[in-house]
Amino acid sequence: MKKILRHLVVLLSLANLCFSLPLSTRSRWIVDEPSQARVKLACANWAAHLEPMLAEGLDKKPVGNIASHIKEMGYNCVRLTWATYMFTRYATTTVARSFRRLGLHDARGGIARHNPGFLNLTVVDAQRAVIEELARKGLMVVLDNHISQPMWCCSDHDGNGFFGDTNFDANEWLHGLGIVAKRYNDTPMVVGMSLRNEFRGPLQNTSVWYKYIEEGARTIHKANPKLLVIVSGLQYDLSFDFLKKKPLKKIFKHKLVYEFHQYEFSTGLRYLWLNQPFNKACERITRQIEREAGFLVEGENGAPLFASEFGTKQVEMGRADNLFLGCLLGYLAEKDLDWSVWALQGNYYIRSGVRGLDETYGMLNSDWSSIRSPDFHDKLQLIQHKIQDPNSKGSTYHILYHPLSGQCIHASKSNVYVDSCSGFSRWNHDGNQNSIQLRDTEMCLSANGDGIPVTLSRACNNRQSQWEFLSDSKFQVANRDEHGNYLCLDWDPNKSSRVLTKKCFCLEQNASINCLESPQTQWFKLISGNVQKNGEG
Repeated sequence: MKKILRHLVVLLSLANLCFSLPLSTRSRWIVDEPSQARVKLACANWAAHLEPMLAEGLDKKPVGNIASHIKEMGYNCVRLTWATYMFTRYATTTVARSFRRLGLHDARGGIARHNPGFLNLTVVDAQRAVIEELARKGLMVVLDNHISQPMWCCSDHDGNGFFGDTNFDANEWLHGLGIVAKRYNDTPMVVGMSLRNEFRGPLQNTSVWYKYIEEGARTIHKANPKLLVIVSGLQYDLSFDFLKKKPLKKIFKHKLVYEFHQYEFSTGLRYLWLNQPFNKACERITRQIEREAGFLVEGENGAPLFASEFGTKQVEMGRADNLFLGCLLGYLAEKDLDWSVWALQGNYYIRSGVRGLDETYGMLNSDWSSIRSPDFHDKLQLIQHKIQDPNSKGSTYHILYHPLSGQCIHASKSNVYVDSCSGFSRWNHDGNQNSIQLRDTEMCLSANGDGIPVTLSRACNNRQSQWEFLSDSKFQVANRDEHGNYLCLDWDPNKSSRVLTKKCFCLEQNASINCLESPQTQWFKLISGNVQKNGEG
C-alpha cells in the first residue's frame, strides 16, 4: 500500500512540473536530463537539523499549508537540512519521543493539533512525509547534510566542523549519506544532495577535503545515480580557491554542482559595509566571490554554482544589511546563479536552549501565517526567474534592474518608470558611452537634467543619450551634462515611479573613507538576458 501511495505522489508531483526529471548538468547550467532544458533552482532553506530532528513549524501550521505557502511565494524548491545522527543513531526515535525528551510540551501539543499524524512517525519517516508533501505541490528538494549532532550550526569549535572533529567521524558520515541517498531512490522530486554544510574550524585541510569529498560523492552516486551531488568549500563555504591548482577529479559526468554561502557578517564584511563607500565595498565583495568561487562556472570545464545560503535580517534592517543585499542580488542576477535563501522558518521549536526562538532571517513570521517582510520578498522577484538560457536562439538583451527594490525599469511611450520585473522592458547597449536603446524601437534613454525625469528620445547619438557605468561595481548608470558633471539614474520609491537623473553619489574619483552616503536610490545594474517571451526564438 505504501508503494502505491508513493507512486501516486510521484505522478502528482511530476504533473505539476514544466520540465522533466532527473536533473543533470551541462557546463555551468543545471538542466533536465531528458531534454537538456535549463532548470533554475530558486529555493528556500527549511531547517530540520536541530535537536528535535523535525522540519520547523509543524506546531504552527499543517505541513500542506506550509508547502503551499512556499509555492505561492514563487520558490520551486526547498533546501531541507538534516543531521547525520538522525539516520545513524536516532532512526527509530519517534517525533513524540524526541519532543518529550526535550521537554517541548507546547510544541508537541501544536503538532498534535496541526499535524497529528506526525507524532507516532519516526523522525526519518517524518522527513519523508514532509518531502512527499513538498513533492505534491511540485516543489523539488535538495537534501543538505547540515551537521552530525542535531543542534544549531555553526561555529569553529562546535565539534561538527571538519573530518576528525568530536562529532564528525568520516565513516559514519559516509554511512549516513548512503542511507539517505538510497532512501529517496524512488522519489524523483529529491533532485540533489549536498555533501556537507560549511566546512570550518582548525582541522580544515585540503588533502583531507579531496579524499572525503571524492568518497562522499561516489557514495551518493552509487546509492542514487539520479541525484545532483553538491560540493561545499572551506571556510564556511566561502572558498574553493585551492581548486585552481588542483581541480576535483571527474568522479562521474554531469552531476556535480558547487555551492557557496554569503552573508553580511561573513569574515569581517560587516566592518567593510559600515566603513567604506558602497561602490568600494561592493567591488571588493564581488571580486572576492569571483576569486574564491565564481571562477568555477567559467571555461570548458565550468560547473553550476549554487548560492545555497544568503540572507539578511528582515526586521529593522540596518545599513550593512541593505548594502550587502543590494550588492549580492546584483551579482546573483548578473550571473543568473541558482540559489537558496536563508531561511523559510519563522521560529524554532528550540535553538541553543531557547524555546520558540524567533528567526529574524525567516521569510515567514513567527506564527507561520504570512510573509514577514513583503519588501524583502519583493527583492527576490527577478532572480526567481531564468534570465539566461543556454538553449535560447534569441539575441541577448539587457534589463535595467534596481536590486534594492527588486524592480526593473519600464518604458511606455516617452515615460520611463520603475515597476515589477514581470514584463520588464528590454534594452540594447553596446558598452560605455553608448546609448541604451529600447529593443525593437528607435527610442533611447535620454537624460534631461538634474532632478528631471528621464525620457525616451529618437536622438540616440546626442550627448543626453550616452551612458556610462561608473566604478568597478557598475552600479551607477550616468550621463554627463553640458558642464561635464555626472548625473546618475535615480529612483526614490517614496516619491514617484518615475526615474530621474541626479548628481551621482560617492563617485570613485572623489570617494573617500568619509563618503559613506548610501546611494540606494541610484543602484541600477544592467543585466544581460536571452530568455525569450512566449512565441519568440
